[in-house]
Amino acid sequence: MSHPADPSPTERHRAARHAVDELGQARDDHALLRVRCGRSHHVATIFDTAIGAVYESSVGPHAHGHRDFVDEAHHAAHHGTRYVDMLDSDILAEDLVPAYCECGSYELSRNEMRRAIDEGRHTIQLS
Repeated sequence: MSHPADPSPTERHRAARHAVDELGQARDDHALLRVRCGRSHHVATIFDTAIGAVYESSVGPHAHGHRDFVDEAHHAAHHGTRYVDMLDSDILAEDLVPAYCECGSYELSRNEMRRAIDEGRHTIQLS
């Protein structure tokens, strides 16, 4: 059972989204970790925010990622859905979080991403 002070998943997602949005145009300067697929498409990013590490990815079909701009002629209807959550959440939160790139969908481990950050890594390359 969760503690009464623990935020609900909806509140946690809302707070995480707000924290990333507050970084503004300089948000890339706050990236702690980037996740890329085997073809180097952008899959997810962990940002250092005022509330701690925040995970962000687009789920569902979309262009490759932030380094690849959406090509309106080919991908106009495929922008994906933004998924944002705190990397470190309560003990009842799932370890796996969703992610997607043009190669397909993924489930990424919060614990593995936290370990990579603690080890000083800046990129995880998926195989």
